[in-house]
Amino acid sequence: MEEQAYQSKKEARETRREEEREALRRKIFTRKVKKYAIAAIILAVLGYGAYFLFKNFAPDGEDFSVEIPLMDEKSHVAVGSLLPEYNSNPPTSGPHYSQTARSGFRSETIPDQHIIHNLEHGDVWISFHPGVSEEIKKELKQFAAAKVIITPRDANDTDIALASWGRLDKFNIENGDLPVKRIRNFIKLHSNQGPEKIPGASGGI
Repeated sequence: MEEQAYQSKKEARETRREEEREALRRKIFTRKVKKYAIAAIILAVLGYGAYFLFKNFAPDGEDFSVEIPLMDEKSHVAVGSLLPEYNSNPPTSGPHYSQTARSGFRSETIPDQHIIHNLEHGDVWISFHPGVSEEIKKELKQFAAAKVIITPRDANDTDIALASWGRLDKFNIENGDLPVKRIRNFIKLHSNQGPEKIPGASGGI
């Protein structure tokens, strides 16, 4: 009788131990499933983020710009100083004023030497001949951003000029259509390419 009772207790203990082991296995399995699920979610988010960045910031089309040799002299000069002959129109490097120009769309003409300093900071400069239509000017406003400055410029020898540090793309408006994709692509390719990585100029003239 005692032996039977002992066996019953022994079996009960083994059953409890097996149940505890099974519970532990389920707990470990659940933890692994959660771990892998979280990892899968993170990878999915990162993958979507990479796709979003590529889609929105990757170049989309041909780069029409040309490389302009950097001028040796990058020093700041005082306003009113004698200036050298720049190697492009508009200039993309060279002597410039110490004060930058505020980014965004500007309706007034700004001296090149202020904006060259913006280019040194990695900004993109969209200049347009004042003779372009009001519709074109209105369309250009869509590109106003922290690292983009848009200004009228009498000295332009084309309707539109896109400039960054050491890069230039110039073209005339054909059939009244602004090549939005071309401009957007230039900004994607050549923004933040200056020797000084500084946020867009909210101050300045």
